[in-house]
Order: sequence, then C-alpha cells, then structure tokens
Amino acid sequence: MPGVALAQSGSISAVKPLYDQSKGWITKSAEQMPEANYSFKPTPEVRSFGQLIGHLANSQYEFCAPAKGEANPNKADFEKTTAKADLIKALNDAFAYCDAAFQMPDAKAMDQIDFFGSKGSRLWVLVFEIAHNNEHYGNIVTYLRMKGLVPPSSQRGM
Repeated sequence: MPGVALAQSGSISAVKPLYDQSKGWITKSAEQMPEANYSFKPTPEVRSFGQLIGHLANSQYEFCAPAKGEANPNKADFEKTTAKADLIKALNDAFAYCDAAFQMPDAKAMDQIDFFGSKGSRLWVLVFEIAHNNEHYGNIVTYLRMKGLVPPSSQRGM
C-alpha cells in the first residue's frame, strides 16, 4: 500500500492499515450498490448482496468481541435485514465496534485466546478477521461488476 509505513512484526499497527483498507472498500461498496440490487444473487445458491453485507456486519462482532475479551454484544442477525440504509448503519456500527480492537496495546494483542476451537493470539484473530473481510470483498467485487459497477479498489485514487 503506497504511503503506509508498517510497524514491527507482531504489532497491531502493522495490520491496522489492512483492516482500514478492507473496511473502506466494504463500506464504499455497500454505499455504491443501488438498493434495488441488494436482493441480487449471481446464482440461487449464494447470499444476496444485502445478505453478504449483513454477514459482514455480523462477523465484525464475531471476530472482534473475542479479540477484545468481551462477549459478543450483537444480538441481531443482519443477514435478515433488507433495507440498504439499515444494512449500512449496521455495517458502520459493527466496524466502529471493531475499531477499538485495533487500538489494543501490543502486549495484550499477543495474549492467547480460544477462537472457534483454535488457540491463537488476539492479533491472530484480528488478522483472521481481515482475511475474512477480504474473502467476502472478493465476492462483493463480482456482484458489483455483474451490475456494471467499478469496485472501490479499482477506482482511480483509491
């Protein structure tokens, strides 16, 4: 990433730029897609665009609550939300919740925790969260392109 100085290995500041990038691309994509296309599914077997955005809102809590050492505060299932404005709010709120995880001290980031049946550091969970975001951003790119839209990561100046 141009202009981003990476910090020492094993530090939150080394991975936060990647989180910020995925967060930006996902939120911009949610805003860019017209509401009429939130129900769009490339094939019947996959999530609609809106369900994908809802899944990403849910997952911010599922990754960042354990990384922060908290119970998941989210009781909603945003995959069932259909209105674009509601999904964008849910996504923004979820990312705001996750932002605090990327502010923890490096020493705490190296604490070992249990996560979905595996043991790893809090930092490992956050790196997994970034990978999960990018996995689904790849889905989002396909949905946008199928609707004739240029994804945020391909737009000039990004």
